[in-house]
Amino acid sequence: MEIKLKDKLYYSIGEVSKAFGVNTSLLRFWEKEFKELNPKKKSNGIRKYSPNDIKTLKTIHYLLKDKKMTIEGAKNNLKIEKDKINNHLKILDKLNSIKNQLEKIKSNL
Repeated sequence: MEIKLKDKLYYSIGEVSKAFGVNTSLLRFWEKEFKELNPKKKSNGIRKYSPNDIKTLKTIHYLLKDKKMTIEGAKNNLKIEKDKINNHLKILDKLNSIKNQLEKIKSNL
């Protein structure tokens, strides 16, 4: 499913529900079920979804609707993916640290 949203900083729940072809109540339910999904809420309760929230929603939508996973299965899958990303970030940080050390050694030669 192609999700079409204009590039913006934030999207309303109506825009998001229309783009994903789901009810706003389903989006609110997913918010409660998936801690990774956390749109900003104004003082009057209006939700604003960031591009990062949209990426998370795409993953949730894919897992639940396309792959037909259960809520628990999708939660586990998101956790595994999050752990993979965190591990990749740790590796990149370590590699950057090594690169900086090598550059210092090179400049001292």
